[in-house]
Amino acid sequence: MAAAPVLDQDRVRAAYASLGSGDRAVIEQYWSPELTWETAGNSRVSGTYKGMDEFLGFLGTMGEISAGSLAMEFRTIVVDGDVAVAVTHNTATRANDADRGMDIEEVHFLRWRDGRIVQGRGAMFGTGTGDFEQFVA
Repeated sequence: MAAAPVLDQDRVRAAYASLGSGDRAVIEQYWSPELTWETAGNSRVSGTYKGMDEFLGFLGTMGEISAGSLAMEFRTIVVDGDVAVAVTHNTATRANDADRGMDIEEVHFLRWRDGRIVQGRGAMFGTGTGDFEQFVA
C-alpha cells in the first residue's frame, strides 16, 4: 500500500481547489466518501452532512444561493499531524439580489486520514454566524 500524501498547506489548498473542479473523482482524492461536515448556525443549510452525496448537495445549495459567487480567500492554514485548520475570508452575493451580500471570517477544522479529509467543521467569528444565517435565509 502506498503511503498517504504528505499533509501540508499545499494539500489543504488543493483539497479546496478540487471542489471547484466538479469532478467527483478529483474531489475524492482529497475528500473521503465517508466525510462528515458540520456547518454552523441555525439556518436551512446548517447541520451535519454525512457522506459525499450530502456534502456535495450542501455545496450545490450554496452555489445556488450565491449564484456561484461564493469566494473563499485563505488567511492562514495550520497543519499539525492529522489536523489542519484553515482560516478564511468568505464573500458572496445572493442570487437575484445584488444588494444582499455576505462577508465573513470563518475557520475550518479538518481531520485527515490516509491523505483525505474525513471530518470538517466550520465556525464563524464575531457576527459571522448571524450574517451567514441572514444570507442563506
